[in-house]
Amino acid sequence: MHFLRKKQYFLTGVLLLVLITGCLNSKNKPTKINKYSQRLDQIALKATNNLKLIPFDSLKIPRSIDKKGQLKGTPSQSWTSGFFPGTLWQLYLHSSSEVLKQAAIQWNAPIEKEKLNTSDHDIGFKIYCSFGNGWQATHLPNYKDICVIAARSLSQRYNPNVHAIKSWDHMSKRWKYPVIIDNMMNLELLFEATKFTRDSSFYYIANQHALTTLTNHFRKNNSSYHVIDYDPITGDVLHKNTHQGFSDNSAWSRGQAWGLYGFTVAYRYTKNKDFLAQAQKIATFFFTHPNLPDDFIPYWDFDAPNIPNEPRDVSAATVAASGLLELAKYDPINQKKYLNWAETILESLNKPKYQSNIPPFILNHSVGSIPGQFEVDVPIIYADYYYIEALRRMKNWSKLN
Repeated sequence: MHFLRKKQYFLTGVLLLVLITGCLNSKNKPTKINKYSQRLDQIALKATNNLKLIPFDSLKIPRSIDKKGQLKGTPSQSWTSGFFPGTLWQLYLHSSSEVLKQAAIQWNAPIEKEKLNTSDHDIGFKIYCSFGNGWQATHLPNYKDICVIAARSLSQRYNPNVHAIKSWDHMSKRWKYPVIIDNMMNLELLFEATKFTRDSSFYYIANQHALTTLTNHFRKNNSSYHVIDYDPITGDVLHKNTHQGFSDNSAWSRGQAWGLYGFTVAYRYTKNKDFLAQAQKIATFFFTHPNLPDDFIPYWDFDAPNIPNEPRDVSAATVAASGLLELAKYDPINQKKYLNWAETILESLNKPKYQSNIPPFILNHSVGSIPGQFEVDVPIIYADYYYIEALRRMKNWSKLN
């Protein structure tokens, strides 16, 4: 009996030692799941604290900073208005924080009227990033209805002669019917509207727009022009320009990222292999370009004249990283490579030099428009949005590996 008790104590001790050793090893060698979850935890906490420093103002939805380093906000009409509440919704989806949820609801509210805006192609950015994420988080029927109404508004900008959605109404003296590569990002709203309603007209418009963009926007090296101008009557291409890049023939980095992300999303809904192939080609162009820095945070334009003394664009990096992490789902052959490229970006952005200390921003060193001379080398809210989306996607990938 005494021997059995000793044996029992010995086995219990061994079991405890194994458990303690396992815990210590877990702490000393955190898994990728823990790494990305912990990073999101830290950002969610930072965002919660930042809310105390950013009073709600429906006319000053956070966008960037001004030349004095002060917060620059915008009304709902700005194409960036949906990114701040969208950021809060994504952090709520990770953390289940009621504080973040209520803040997201509050910042969503002034944007709702944009669902009726037929003069702006960026209704997808504004409504889907805010109310689309809100729908995923809450399944409130009203949020779904807002997305459908917004999709109807966006559909009114479609021209059946051009087979594309018109981007800008301004600068009519320069372009008759401009379509920009950014517009690929607004198609998700239309695809989702068909899922919500079973009305295939939304899908048709989104698919036609993607096909037209695929036909006309890309050069032989798979880089993209920014703006293609069409004749609204004949549908003929009139001009090929790069409005926010260095020159018409240069590769504006955020434009390349919009294309990578946008064609990946188009493939998700259509399963058109041409869309998948184009996303793959853009990824190769972007991540094997000789002017891409070692940390994978690109210069604002791959052909900017003063590289390496040119500003980086963190926003282009976050959009590309998030797009890659979805593209990896559809390309098992290149999956590991895409995950490694995206991870390089995320690890680079975790370094202090890319972090922002200006509330409510997470990242610094993005570029709005150098030709337009605004928001150069500053924090910009859409960089944060796609950074959080990329972290959430990487966290999910880490669970599988």
